Amino acid sequence: MHKYILLFTICLSGLLEEASGLSASTRGIDTTDQHTSLLTLHPRAIPFVKDYLDLHEQRLQRMKTKALPYFTLIENILEEKGLPKELKYLAVIESDLKSNAVSWAGAAGPWQFMPATGRLMGLTVTSRKDERRDLFKSTYAAARYLKQLYAELNDWLLVIAAYNSGSLRVQSAIKKAGSRDFWILQHHLPAESRTHVKKFIATHFIMEGQGGITTTGANDQDRLALAPLSSELPSGTLLQTISGKYVAAVIIRVTGMDPLLFRQLNPQFDRKVSTDGYGLRLPEKCMAIFNEKRTDILEESVQTLLLGTSGTGDTFPKELELPATTNQAKKSPGAGNRKT
Repeated sequence: MHKYILLFTICLSGLLEEASGLSASTRGIDTTDQHTSLLTLHPRAIPFVKDYLDLHEQRLQRMKTKALPYFTLIENILEEKGLPKELKYLAVIESDLKSNAVSWAGAAGPWQFMPATGRLMGLTVTSRKDERRDLFKSTYAAARYLKQLYAELNDWLLVIAAYNSGSLRVQSAIKKAGSRDFWILQHHLPAESRTHVKKFIATHFIMEGQGGITTTGANDQDRLALAPLSSELPSGTLLQTISGKYVAAVIIRVTGMDPLLFRQLNPQFDRKVSTDGYGLRLPEKCMAIFNEKRTDILEESVQTLLLGTSGTGDTFPKELELPATTNQAKKSPGAGNRKT
């Protein structure tokens, strides 16, 4: 049924566009505001974004209108799963929202899932049925995957890079660079993954007219005074000041808290808690568990730090990291997430 509704809405939006008589130039970004808007981006992103504007602004502005039904469907699913709706632009740079898009390596559908990753995310992928091509079902799968990546990396630019190349490569780049800042570690990533992140930033900028929470790294969010994922705290949330070498992943595992919700309530926890103390925000039930097992959580956190691990192993499913094939190790696919 949703397919028929989608087709009707597409036709309706096309008629509205013709009636309005708006050209791509009049729907574009006002050049008088563009300089101010660019200040919402990282300085190192601006040259790429300006070049991308020259090449792709008109095409993307047309898509913004014509693909409105698709964007609405994707937004509804992302918001249902507690994710920023601007992540819909990842499907734009992956496939131009085309359900029949296929990369040379076998990634398919609007979200360009590889077969094994699609199955891990709950999609049916067989010779007779391929749900990667179903916008509705594949968007739910993409939301699930993006949520897990964010729980591991806590930085949207790194999530976009990991969606392209796999989180193992991103973790390796973090280790080599000694930093979690995309703009510092980017040259330890495949060139395609670096460009993928910048394409996402540029597409977001063209569509939204400015940067936002998904186009900045965790460190930039403080500089730009950007809000966390959601400014609305769930009822029953408690605040408690703590200090010590606590690790977020250990708290998440022991309390049974949803990883993304923890990051929303406690941005940059691992970076700040051991130096300045931290106002820990947890749902009432989770706070009770934290206080009951506080000593054990601290001891395990210290052990995690001493062992040099991230502490995310019990939170992020290891099976999502599948070994790359020989061909993939030599060259990443032309489109899609290279996670298998």
